[in-house]
Amino acid sequence: MSEQKIFEVTINETGVTYRCRSDESLLHGMERLGKRGIPSGCRGGGCGVCKVEVVCGDYVARTMSCDHVSDDDRCHHRLLACKVYPTSDVTVEVIGKMRKNVCR
Repeated sequence: MSEQKIFEVTINETGVTYRCRSDESLLHGMERLGKRGIPSGCRGGGCGVCKVEVVCGDYVARTMSCDHVSDDDRCHHRLLACKVYPTSDVTVEVIGKMRKNVCR
């Protein structure tokens, strides 16, 4: 059994930080902030509502819908938070439908 690590995730627009384990998605950690209206949609990488851009840091990205994440998105680290798992401290910018609720 591998040891899970805890990393700090910073939301660039607000400066808010939260802790996220290496075995949980960025979205799961973000939901613990308790902000109302964080859209979480399907949590399976298929709906596209939790799109973020990873500005810095390392992560593992699991399979997500090509309908919401293009090859260009992947090249620019624009991914779905429900399918991104940190392997270091990470800074993200919230884009798409989630931005309004996370950045208020």
